[in-house]
Amino acid sequence: MKKVVKFGGSSLADANQFKKVHDIIKSDKDRMYVVPSAPGKRFGGDTKVTDMLYACYDIAAAGEDFTEQLAAIKKRYEEIADTLGLKVDLDGEFKTIAEHLSGTPYVDYMASRGEYLNGKLLSAYLGYEFIDPAEIIKFNENGDFDQKATDAVLPERLSAVKNAVIPGFYGSKADGSIKTFSRGGSDITGSIIARGVHADLYENWTDVDGFLVTDPRVVENPAIIRTLTYREMRELSYMGATVLHEDAVFPLRKEGIPVNVRNTNDPSAPGTMIVESTCTKPDYVITGIGGKKGFASITIEKDMMNSEIGFGRKVLQVFEDNGLSFEHTPSGIDTFTVYVNQNDFAPKEQSVIAGLHRLTNPDLIELESDLALIAVVGRGMKRQRGTAGRIFSALAHARVNVKMIDQGSSELNIIIGVENADFEKAIQAIYDIFVTAAV
Repeated sequence: MKKVVKFGGSSLADANQFKKVHDIIKSDKDRMYVVPSAPGKRFGGDTKVTDMLYACYDIAAAGEDFTEQLAAIKKRYEEIADTLGLKVDLDGEFKTIAEHLSGTPYVDYMASRGEYLNGKLLSAYLGYEFIDPAEIIKFNENGDFDQKATDAVLPERLSAVKNAVIPGFYGSKADGSIKTFSRGGSDITGSIIARGVHADLYENWTDVDGFLVTDPRVVENPAIIRTLTYREMRELSYMGATVLHEDAVFPLRKEGIPVNVRNTNDPSAPGTMIVESTCTKPDYVITGIGGKKGFASITIEKDMMNSEIGFGRKVLQVFEDNGLSFEHTPSGIDTFTVYVNQNDFAPKEQSVIAGLHRLTNPDLIELESDLALIAVVGRGMKRQRGTAGRIFSALAHARVNVKMIDQGSSELNIIIGVENADFEKAIQAIYDIFVTAAV
């Protein structure tokens, strides 16, 4: 087998974690390509190196003395190198960074140094070749990932390399300048590498045993999801699950490469397998519960709306004209509701209302704020009668008022709108009816 393995920031936060990662990689010869993140938090109250780098950049960009902040970052890497006895020229690397900050610094370069330097340390520790992702991960001039340009260089560069460390989070544009993905983008790098080398498996190592049925900050000790599909993972990631970056799905899905989410601190645990499709039955009727707070709803009422051709297009045109994307659009015979991110909508609400009046001539426009959306996701729901009924029964018993329900034709998920104040209570009630009661 050929495996690409990615390790998150908590997995590489200090020398002790480096030792765990070393043992995991060396225990399986199939783990050929390693994608590290920057050092994460070592303990509660600690600061991630990436956050330290952003803060250092802000100081330098303001024309202030960044020496103390850069020295603190260097100390994090020196502690790892000294403990492990690694011979890496950190003095030279940080001299280059200081020269950059003293000139005309740009934020993507600075942010990328966390992964770059951790990759240098890890490659020295493992005895693997270091490959700078600026060589093989390409972005276009607009700063978007360029799959075609990457395909032109990545497979060939790695074809003759048996083992390599390739830092995550960044690549380069055609002019050679560094460009980063969004935060958490090391997951994306790992998936791009896996696709480029036609890996048999992509392992994503983090600090949890896998995907949890729901957020452990809401439900105490939620169950582990042993197997889920790309589609289920995409739904859960979009609705708040953060084990794997949601955009990491796409390169893997195109190749049908499975993902195994594992725990660096408990490598014997099987973790969660994420696959294209499976005959494996889920442990519960639902696979997972995700959700987000902070939405607003705009409801347009108009008699005979259902017979007016193009009405929905006109409504959504107003939101497009104001640069707003929508989350869901439940509708009735004479009503059409649009759910949007409240923070994005608030500064533009009067412009949206005026636009709706001009284009749709409504009888009434009603706004509601401080709403949350909860996604109940599961491939097993379409084979089970009464799933929606059980959800509403649980919510009614918990005295949660349902503001909206939206179910897609695939029957993969049910979206429920509630007030922000009822968010945690609603998730706990749904978890209890489908998971706790099933144990």
